[in-house]
Amino acid sequence: MALEPFKTSAALTLGVELELQLVSLSDYDLTAASRDMLELLGRRPFPGNVVPEITESMIEVSTDVQTGHSGLLAQLHEIRDRLVEAGERLNIGVAGGGTHPFQQWTERRIFPKPRFQEVSQLYGYLARQFTIFGQHVHVGCSSGDDAMYLLHSLSRYVPHFIALAASSPYVQGRDTLFSSARLNSVFAFPLSGRAPFTLSWDEFATGYFRKMEATGVVKSMKDFYWDIRPKPEYGTIELRVCDTPLQVEDAAALAVYLQCLCAELLENRSQLPAEDDYLVYNYNRFQACRFGLDGGLVDPRSHESLSLREDLLRTLRRLQPQAERLGAEAGLERLHQLLFVGNGAQFLRNAQQSSAGLEGVVASALQRFRA
Repeated sequence: MALEPFKTSAALTLGVELELQLVSLSDYDLTAASRDMLELLGRRPFPGNVVPEITESMIEVSTDVQTGHSGLLAQLHEIRDRLVEAGERLNIGVAGGGTHPFQQWTERRIFPKPRFQEVSQLYGYLARQFTIFGQHVHVGCSSGDDAMYLLHSLSRYVPHFIALAASSPYVQGRDTLFSSARLNSVFAFPLSGRAPFTLSWDEFATGYFRKMEATGVVKSMKDFYWDIRPKPEYGTIELRVCDTPLQVEDAAALAVYLQCLCAELLENRSQLPAEDDYLVYNYNRFQACRFGLDGGLVDPRSHESLSLREDLLRTLRRLQPQAERLGAEAGLERLHQLLFVGNGAQFLRNAQQSSAGLEGVVASALQRFRA
């Protein structure tokens, strides 16, 4: 069966998905509470959507289609408030962050949904280790060709999003020395990494995808865990490298940063993406995961070594015209401030030092989500 046609959607519209932690307020460990949470939330209309995730200690929320920062942030605030309210009734905390600091993957339970059971059978223990938490951002594209152009043109900026959103320094009770250790779990899956270099939707759908489908390895786009993937049923591209931020304000800011980048790329197509843009892709991605905002990157075209923080500052300044036109100034200003106060990983490490324990880290994450 061929890949479904790429659905046309309004260019630069936005949607955000957040995978969130469900935490016991008695010991601050993850708790298998998603079914109780979903049942309670289902009693009245939810602002956006909420669904189970692969293990029972997590849920995923998503916004409706949004056009800009103000509407997106308003709905994320509604979603957060509903989750906090439900958590209070169930004595369950809800938190962001890319990993839980000390949960043990062996204690996780797969949610009883057919697809999750299939994934568990295929990937074994990796499925329960996939109790990690990310933010996905969808950007609307007016055509499949635009989607493939944006997907590859954005490869240069993937380290920006990793470093800004990084909030997973701890795994299994240890400081990993990474800012985003979460992505190391994603990389374990065989269909992760980067999308193949195809610049037209027809080449991707009737060439690459048809061949992959014929192997029996994939059945749909859900089988790919790429950093950025096209979503033809929505008419979007989906950025998947961000840890779930500790606050919804950061989630909204990251989304409009992507929106502004896409707007600039669509306005200026003087330099088409090339396969060689991926020469240093894995190196740059590692730098962002390991060192966060203190990392470096190599420009794939000039081969210049750059400070990631300085490259972000230059890019934020360059995007001001797009931000003004799209009403994204407040979101980009929040990211500008984050460059100096530190990302979520730095906040969590500071919390560990002040509380002298990982339970205190979780308590700080719970409080920050509510703020």
